Amino acid sequence: MASKATVVFGGPSAEHDISILTGLQAERVLAGAGHTVQCIYWARTDQWFLVPSNTEARDYLGGPPAGAKRVELRIGAEKGDGFYMKAGLGGAKPLETGTIMNCFHGGAGEGGGAQGLFALAGLKATGGTVAAAALGMDKLAFGAVMETAGVPCLKRVLLSADAPPPYDGPYIVKPRFGGSSIGIEVVEDHATAVALLQTSPHLREGAVVEPNRPDLFDLNISVRTAPTVEVSEIERPLRPTDGAIYSYAAKYLHSEGLASAPREFPADISDAVRDRIKELAVRVVELTGLTGVLRIDFLSDGTEVFVNEVNSIPGAMALYLWPQTPPGEVLGSALAEAERARPRATSNFEEGVALQAAGGIAGKLAALPQQPR
Repeated sequence: MASKATVVFGGPSAEHDISILTGLQAERVLAGAGHTVQCIYWARTDQWFLVPSNTEARDYLGGPPAGAKRVELRIGAEKGDGFYMKAGLGGAKPLETGTIMNCFHGGAGEGGGAQGLFALAGLKATGGTVAAAALGMDKLAFGAVMETAGVPCLKRVLLSADAPPPYDGPYIVKPRFGGSSIGIEVVEDHATAVALLQTSPHLREGAVVEPNRPDLFDLNISVRTAPTVEVSEIERPLRPTDGAIYSYAAKYLHSEGLASAPREFPADISDAVRDRIKELAVRVVELTGLTGVLRIDFLSDGTEVFVNEVNSIPGAMALYLWPQTPPGEVLGSALAEAERARPRATSNFEEGVALQAAGGIAGKLAALPQQPR
């Protein structure tokens, strides 16, 4: 069913530019499917802009495109919630958004920050809940959840100067919070890995280490959670002939986008590996609670299969992995899912009981250690 939708993109992230490309593509797809679509751009300056329809990537090279109008996101009953535009005589009027199509990649936009803002403002948005989005973005936490649940994955640990990994190098070093292969390095030893914490701008918020396995190759799959959980066909991204990691440039720096990146699609793998990946993809969705359109990345040697990471808002919304499904249907189903109410935390448990039983705060303070005078 066609509806009103607002596509949001940009954001404070190293993947800012790719987010713009994903957002502009989503705008065209949704408009082509009959939705009424508008776009809001989160600029590098942290300002929000309502931008004209059908802008191009080059229009954002210098910041917001020509014709962009400042909007602000308000939270709080006194002002009214949601996006507002300036109106005459210093006033402001609310902007009707419909459902938000979240096309942010990385950073606060994908990792729970934007989801929290939209939830507080009462806006329905794709991109999962705050908790699910944060788990998907945190490689250390995600790996720990997979390992605890018995999902096969490479042993991933925090990169720390005081605690060498429990296995010998070489290592792959990755930003703990990030994606798209930005900032990933292969190093021979722990000392070199630790040095990267000071020299790499992508690792300063933390990094993880896992064993480098040159015998493993990449396999990717997409999962839709609406109208029912469904998995796509599997692709095998093709690495450079020198065996280097699947890089940011290999993924995105093509004029025709991810669909033209070097790959084997469908992947030439055994039925056993294909079935195992599809089984594990559904398990990852169950464990994380993520919703919408996801991409899950795996590693395999042709026999063993390991979960690598999940992309809760994948580049190009992973539409290229659904060649037999109209793209408007893929995104439209995600919007419809976001429109439905999600479970919320209980807010009225024994309301007032703890306050009535508390007595005076002075009595509680008296039980604490006293500040030296």
